[in-house]
Amino acid sequence: MSREPLSDEIRSDLRRIIRLHKMIPNILTLMALAAGMSAIQFAVRGLWDQAAWAVVIAAILDSLDGATARLIKASSDFGAQLDSLSDFLSFGVAPAFILYIWVLDDAGKVGWIAVLVFAIATALRLARFNVMQAQSHTRPKWARGFFAGVPAPAGAGLALTPLFIWNQSEDWSPVHDFFSDLAAGTPLIALWTILVAGLMVSRIPTFSTKQLRIPARLAMPVLGLAALGIAAMIHAPWITLTVLMVVYVTSIPFSLRVYRGLAAANPDHPESGEPLSDLALGVVSLDHVSEESDGLDCEKS
Repeated sequence: MSREPLSDEIRSDLRRIIRLHKMIPNILTLMALAAGMSAIQFAVRGLWDQAAWAVVIAAILDSLDGATARLIKASSDFGAQLDSLSDFLSFGVAPAFILYIWVLDDAGKVGWIAVLVFAIATALRLARFNVMQAQSHTRPKWARGFFAGVPAPAGAGLALTPLFIWNQSEDWSPVHDFFSDLAAGTPLIALWTILVAGLMVSRIPTFSTKQLRIPARLAMPVLGLAALGIAAMIHAPWITLTVLMVVYVTSIPFSLRVYRGLAAANPDHPESGEPLSDLALGVVSLDHVSEESDGLDCEKS
C-alpha cells in the first residue's frame, strides 16, 4: 500500500516539535519562580531562614537556566521573557515582601516606600537588561564583560544582607539586639534597601561572570575553591552569604576602574570618559535612544 505524501501543514507541525532536553532551561526558570513564591510563603509564616534560603536557591537556578540554555543551544525569546518575569518575582517582589514583613512594616511610610522603590527598580533594571540583550551585538567585545548596574539576583542578595546577619547573630547578642530593637535597626534597613535599588538602576559597570574565562591550568584550584564554598554554604550559610555580599560590594570600585581603563583604551566607545555622576544616576544621551521606541526606551547599556 502506497503512503500518501505529507501535507505542507503536517510538515510545518513536525518542524515545530521541540525536543524534551530543549525545555530544561525553561523548567529551571519555573523552579526559580516556584522558589520565589515559596520565599513569600515562608515570610508570611515567619520562617526567615527558609525565606532567605528560597531566594538564594532561586538565584542559583537563575544562573543555571541561562548557562544551560547557552550550553545546549536552547535560547529563545520565550525563555528570555519567562526568565525576566521569574526574576522580577524572585528578586524584586519576594525580597521586598520579606523585608517588609520582617521589619520594614514597623517603619511606617518609610518602610513601604523602601520596598516599593526596590520592586520598581528591579522591574526597570530587568526591562533595560532585555533591551540591552537585544542589541548586545552593537557593544564592543570588551564591554560585554560588564553589567550596567547591579544585576537583579545580586541586588536581592544585597537587600537581604541584614537578614543574613540577623540569622547568624542569635549567639551574638549585641548584633541580634540591634536588629531586634526595631527603633534602631529599621530606618537603616530601609535606607540600605533604597541604596541597593539605586545601584540596580544605575549604569555603574559591574563584573559579569558570563564572560569569565578560566585558564586550563587553574581548573583544579577553582574546583577546589568551589568545593570549599559549597561546604561553607552548607555548614555556615549566613556567614558565607554575608562575606560574599561584602566581597561583591567591594568589587564594584574595582570593576569601575577596570571598565574605565578599557574605555580609555577604546576612545570611540560612547561611554568613554563619562562622569561617574551620570553612571550613578543612570543618565543617558538622547542621541542613543532607539527611533523605534518613540523616545520611551533608554540607551541599551
